[in-house]
Amino acid sequence: MSPTFRSLSHPNYRRYAAGSLVSNTGTWMQRVAQDWLVLLLTGSGAAIGITTGLQFLPFLLLSPWAGLVADRIPKRRLLQMTNIGMAVPAVVLGLLAVTGTAEIWHVYVLALVLGVASAFDAPARQSFVSEIVGPDDLTNAVGLNSASFNTARLVGPALAGLLIAGFGGGVVGTGWVILLNGLSYAAPVLTLRALDASLLRTPEPSSRRPGQVREGVAYVRGRPDLLLLLGIVFSAGTFGLNFQMTSALMATEVFDKGPTEYGLLGTFLAVGSLTGSLVAARRVQVRHRLVVGAALAFGSLEVVAGLAPSYVVFALLCPLLGLSALTMITSANAHLQLSTAPEMRGRVMALYMMIFIGGTPLGAPFIGWVGEAFGARWTLVVGGLLTVLGTLLSSLLFLGGRRVLTGLRAPGSLVPRVWDNQAVARARK
Repeated sequence: MSPTFRSLSHPNYRRYAAGSLVSNTGTWMQRVAQDWLVLLLTGSGAAIGITTGLQFLPFLLLSPWAGLVADRIPKRRLLQMTNIGMAVPAVVLGLLAVTGTAEIWHVYVLALVLGVASAFDAPARQSFVSEIVGPDDLTNAVGLNSASFNTARLVGPALAGLLIAGFGGGVVGTGWVILLNGLSYAAPVLTLRALDASLLRTPEPSSRRPGQVREGVAYVRGRPDLLLLLGIVFSAGTFGLNFQMTSALMATEVFDKGPTEYGLLGTFLAVGSLTGSLVAARRVQVRHRLVVGAALAFGSLEVVAGLAPSYVVFALLCPLLGLSALTMITSANAHLQLSTAPEMRGRVMALYMMIFIGGTPLGAPFIGWVGEAFGARWTLVVGGLLTVLGTLLSSLLFLGGRRVLTGLRAPGSLVPRVWDNQAVARARK
């Protein structure tokens, strides 16, 4: 089997990946249908922003507790529960739209409910991969998961558009597409049930005791190598990864293009992201220098894109932006999982998701203000510069952790197990 797809040699991973691809496609279909439904109900772009904010707000507020739950409950069982939890609001919203009774407050409430379920799903899903394939193929599996997500990102929106039109194009049409997403959650639930439990590398659940959320935070604070990655991801996620907004501003305000050309920019970004995911899947080992280098390349490319003289040049830079961004994200994700103690993995990945996704509601308004005050090009220039600055600052702070540097020189090990155990012990004091 090709090294790019070696995780598919694991029967459990094949089942898991198939269910995830179906669900990811449904998720992207609902994103398009939900936004279209909000526009049909209100005609307001601000209402779309409110809906998005409500859906991502739980990541910012609940992630530490979601990570603790992921460490306490077997992740296979938890993921079945969270998928059902995400299916329910999708089915309810779909039924409301199909019956013509949907109102905007219904969308707001159900988006928040979906966000709560998603916040508890994310750390369990991110850390469950290591239980399916083990450390040797973890980097490959993380890359293939990203490839699945970006394949769905290419297919889902287009399929949603065709289906909405096929079902009549109005509120009822969006409702049927949202209902299909609700049904798509059956795929991961059934494939999770079909996994061979004897092949899973399931760690002992964390025991219940006071202060476990603080323990997770203390563990990360005692690991300068993890702080480096989280600092980079925060800088890029908060200020740099606002493509939906910045691409729209560049297409309309700078290059005077319409919705078709704007849609093509999203496709070009997705092609680069998919390529980055597949390239990441071929790697056996991930080092800090790759994450740092990819973040610096991404920030620099974003500045160059902001200065692009024409739409064609900007479009040609989009795949490179997607490639560098996904290289940074998948490398950071894989390294966090590989270098974290199993009993802490859920809480660490929850903090990762909180910083990565939770930073968007903080950074997007700032970048939007930059665009209004100084022009669309500055949204990319400022976002890229802050990504580069944040990466350099995080690297300088990391280089002060001499213990980590000593550990990085240890042959065959990115983070020495004895040092990792010491971090766990300090966190529990």
